[in-house]
Amino acid sequence: MLIILLSVVALILVLFLWFYLSRAIPVWSAQSKMGPEAGTIYVDGIAFRDLNKNGVLDPYEDHRLPVEERVEDLLSRMTLEEKAGLMHHNFIFPGEDGEIARPIKPMNLLSVEDALFNKEMRFFNLYQIPEGKLAAVWLNRIQKLAERSRLGIPVTISSDPRHTSMWQGAAIGVYTPAFSHWAEPIGLAAIGDTALARRFGEVAAKEYRAIGIHTALHPMVDLATEPRWGRISGTFGEDAQLTAELGAAYIRGLQGDSLSAATVSAMTKHFPGGGPQKDGWDAHFPHGKDQAYPGNNFEHHLLPFAAAIEAGTTQMMPYYGVPVGQTGEDVAFGFNKEILTDLLRDNMGYDGIICTDWNLINPSKLFGFNFMQPRAFGVEHLSPLERTLKAIEAGVDQFGGESKPEQIVQLVNEGRIPESRIDESVRRLLDLKFRLGLFDNPYVNEDRVDELLATEDAVQLGYESQLRSQVLLTNKSMDGKPMLPLESGRLKLYVQGHERAVAEKYGEVVDDPDAADVIILNMSAPFDPKYGRLMGIQLFREGRLYYTDKELQQILTLLEKKPAVFTTYLDRPAILTEIAEKAGAVLVNFGATDEAVFDILFGKFNPEGKLPFDLPSSWESVLNQREDVPFDLENPLFRFGYGLSYDDEEAK
Repeated sequence: MLIILLSVVALILVLFLWFYLSRAIPVWSAQSKMGPEAGTIYVDGIAFRDLNKNGVLDPYEDHRLPVEERVEDLLSRMTLEEKAGLMHHNFIFPGEDGEIARPIKPMNLLSVEDALFNKEMRFFNLYQIPEGKLAAVWLNRIQKLAERSRLGIPVTISSDPRHTSMWQGAAIGVYTPAFSHWAEPIGLAAIGDTALARRFGEVAAKEYRAIGIHTALHPMVDLATEPRWGRISGTFGEDAQLTAELGAAYIRGLQGDSLSAATVSAMTKHFPGGGPQKDGWDAHFPHGKDQAYPGNNFEHHLLPFAAAIEAGTTQMMPYYGVPVGQTGEDVAFGFNKEILTDLLRDNMGYDGIICTDWNLINPSKLFGFNFMQPRAFGVEHLSPLERTLKAIEAGVDQFGGESKPEQIVQLVNEGRIPESRIDESVRRLLDLKFRLGLFDNPYVNEDRVDELLATEDAVQLGYESQLRSQVLLTNKSMDGKPMLPLESGRLKLYVQGHERAVAEKYGEVVDDPDAADVIILNMSAPFDPKYGRLMGIQLFREGRLYYTDKELQQILTLLEKKPAVFTTYLDRPAILTEIAEKAGAVLVNFGATDEAVFDILFGKFNPEGKLPFDLPSSWESVLNQREDVPFDLENPLFRFGYGLSYDDEEAK
């Protein structure tokens, strides 16, 4: 027993020492490369940042010159290592209280210093952030650190959607308390108002830039033609024309008429459309690697992307999937030259940045061991170096979720790819930084953050989006009048699935459904929890769209007790056939707080949302529909565009 105990202690000490050294060595190495911060040069009374600290105003530092001239000057000064670093875009994590975080080496994550000075990286994806002002403090510190590099190239920070109204919102959406809270993109589709979509983009850009975010890893303009797909809540629904219009307006809101220090770059995804996933499985996982086109409808999915290009999207992200049978070789979009160069660049005229989705090239490591394989679908047999080469030759400018610029350096040094090809991508990446104003001033005003985030106007617009996007599906007659709206303050309510504190503002909440006047039941939309999980986290809701017999019986038993309202957040088109028959009213939302739901139920707002996709009536109809074809369900329970208001005769 003693021997075992000593062995365990020894192992812990070895791991601790290894962990400590693996944290420290990259930082020491990085610190040896840190120079002074940028100074200031005055010419004709105008201040310029001396980014390379040479005491001379170089063309790339001169904000009076055209962007193209500044790009070419800086490009000519960069080493191959600096160029390769620019082509990598990975996660970044904060320390406590706005401090620069140390590396997390057991999970193969870099420190900021290591990424900036050893890897020469200047693009980072922000996930978890401190509250409000602390986020600005932290990101300003990162920019100050980047100043100490040889050329002083600033950092570009990106983010997935951050304006969800729920703690668990859309897939890869991040609840950010300090921001205004809106309906999901699928909710904007339920509203169908392009002016509101553009206004959302403007609000998002303002709140992003307030803390130091420069790139939106959205919008998603994939078409929701496959009802089982787990990412529908991040789309604008099933209709190509509506998606094209809303996506274009959203991009114009983010980017303005042209990029500037006050706007945000849009990375539109997932080219050429991630909706037609075979059997609805998502391509984050090997079981979902194939995209299916049984309806021969590939080109239909390009329509929203054409609109995004016309709207000026500056970046584009291809998805993980393999377009089976659509190109000469069945390889994922990120490695597919026919898709990225022949189609996107040559045929559709796109000349912006192409950034891969995350983790296509190298395995993720845990304590030095591979614990998650890259999503290199179709090219699994290639080495990471060969995958890097194939992606660049396909047309990729930047690698999302990767931190191995040495692979590009090796390819150039071995003569397998010319440096001139690397320059093509770096030009686009530098151009973006210049147009966003980062070379002239990458800092945010820390003292103004609180007044710029969640302004009264933004909060009101966000709440209105939650209200306007809700769809009233049924509203049956009870005692000669419609079930909804309910009478505030006059009813005994049995509430399940909503916050009790919210419900108590509208009526007397009771603990026994038999004692209630009205039952209000909120249930999560159905899914199979054994799918869509990554590292133990339920990343997406996949699988079935029906409630199990046990779940359905529990729901129906409650709905049959008293006059009842059924509510749910529809992240996918759930099968609600039996529920619609039994409930007095069915109200669905696409990202709304309980307050917004109860404001509809009790008549403070008249529902106006319309379904952004068809709702299936049976699982059999889902199995029979084709993944790539819109509106392909047999006998849908409710069709796209359906939705009642309290003024409709059907709702009276």
